[in-house]
Amino acid sequence: MAGSEENHTGEKLVGKAKEGLGNLTGNDKLKAEGQTDQAKASAKQGVDDVKDAAHGVADSLRDEKH
Repeated sequence: MAGSEENHTGEKLVGKAKEGLGNLTGNDKLKAEGQTDQAKASAKQGVDDVKDAAHGVADSLRDEKH
């Protein structure tokens, strides 16, 4: 899921920027938003990785039957 991976990376970068700006300005809410954005992106990436692995296993099992 290359397109999704790029999207997740972009979400992480936006989160990192928000966190950094929050740190720079002393805005705890913005900092927390950035950290949350990064965590969400990481979780989404993890889900996509599991889906990819499951598809790989399913493909392998199908190949073994033929």
